[in-house]
Amino acid sequence: MADLYKEAGVNIDAGNETVRRIKTLVKTTYNPQVLGDLGSFGGLYAFPRDQFQQPVLVSSTDGVGTKLKVAFALKQYDTVGYDLVNHCVNDILVQGARPLFFLDYIGTGSLDPADAEAVVSGLVKGCRENNTVLIGGETAEMPGMYAAGEFDLVGTIVGVVEREHLITGSGIRPGDAVLGVASLGLHTNGYSLARKICFEVLGLKPTEFVTEINNEIGPELLKPHKSYFNEIYPLISRGLVQGLAHITGGGFYDNIPRILPDGCGVTIHKGSWDVLPIFKFLQDAGKVPDEQAYRVFNMGIGMVLICRPEHVAEVKSAIPGIYHLGEVVASSDKKVTLI
Repeated sequence: MADLYKEAGVNIDAGNETVRRIKTLVKTTYNPQVLGDLGSFGGLYAFPRDQFQQPVLVSSTDGVGTKLKVAFALKQYDTVGYDLVNHCVNDILVQGARPLFFLDYIGTGSLDPADAEAVVSGLVKGCRENNTVLIGGETAEMPGMYAAGEFDLVGTIVGVVEREHLITGSGIRPGDAVLGVASLGLHTNGYSLARKICFEVLGLKPTEFVTEINNEIGPELLKPHKSYFNEIYPLISRGLVQGLAHITGGGFYDNIPRILPDGCGVTIHKGSWDVLPIFKFLQDAGKVPDEQAYRVFNMGIGMVLICRPEHVAEVKSAIPGIYHLGEVVASSDKKVTLI
C-alpha cells in the first residue's frame, strides 16, 4: 500500500530514525534532576529547591539567524547547534542565571536523519560544556515551507538565579569600569551583511582562501559562538559584577543601554582591544562605516562586563585577557559613545 503521507512529503520513518540516532547522544547531558525519557510529550525536570533560598527562573528563546546559510553551503551542521546553546546560555547569564535545561526546535521541508544528528551533536556538546540538560525538543517536517536541504533552528533555555544575585544593572554608577571579553568571530549576528559582502559583492566561494584573514571564508564565518558562563559565573556570587551585556544584534550601541540605569551612559575607547581580522576585512571590503560596524557586528567583543573600579584587578586575574574598554559616565539618555 502506498504511503500517502510520505508521498505528500512527510516521512514518519525518518522522524523515528532521527530519534533513534540522537537518543544516546542526548542522554549524555542528563543529570539526576531529569525524570522520564526522550520521546515523552514533555520533558520532566525536578527543580533542585534545596539549593536555593529565593530562586528566580530566567528563560530565553533565540536562533542562529542566517549563519545557517553558511552551514548549508558547507554542509556542516554540528557547529550551529553548538552556537545556539552558547548564545542562549549567554542571554540568561547576563542576569546572573545558570542554565538548568534546554529545548530545541528544528523545522525543515524534508528531514535528513544524518543532518539532524549532526545538529544535535552540537547541541549536546554545548549543553555538556555549560552543565545543562538537553531535555527535549521538536523536529517538524513541513514540505513546501523550506528550500531543499535547508532548515531553521531555534532554542529555548531555562535557568535559575538566587534573587540576591540577580543582575539588573540597577547598581551601575558613573565611574564604574567597562570591561570586554573577546569573541571568536561573528558569533551569530551580522550574517546577512557579512554574506552580502563576501558572496555577492566580492563573489567569494565558501571554500575560498582569504589572505587578510588567513583562512577560508566559510570556515571563518562558522567559527563558534563562545559561551562565557564558565568564566563569568563564578564572579557573580562574589559580588564583582554590576552589569553584563551580551553583544549580539545591535552591537555596542543597542545592547549596552539595555542594562544601564537612568543617568548613566558609557564611553568606549577604540583601540583598547584587538579587533579580529574578519571584522577589519568585512569593514574594508564592504565600505562599512564605524557607526554601522559597531551596531551590526560585535567587533571582537562578545560580552561586556561592568564592575567597580576597585574590582578591575580581581576580575582581570579571574579572566586573563579581558580588555578594559572604557567607563560609565553621567548621561541623560544612556548613550554609548565610541571615541
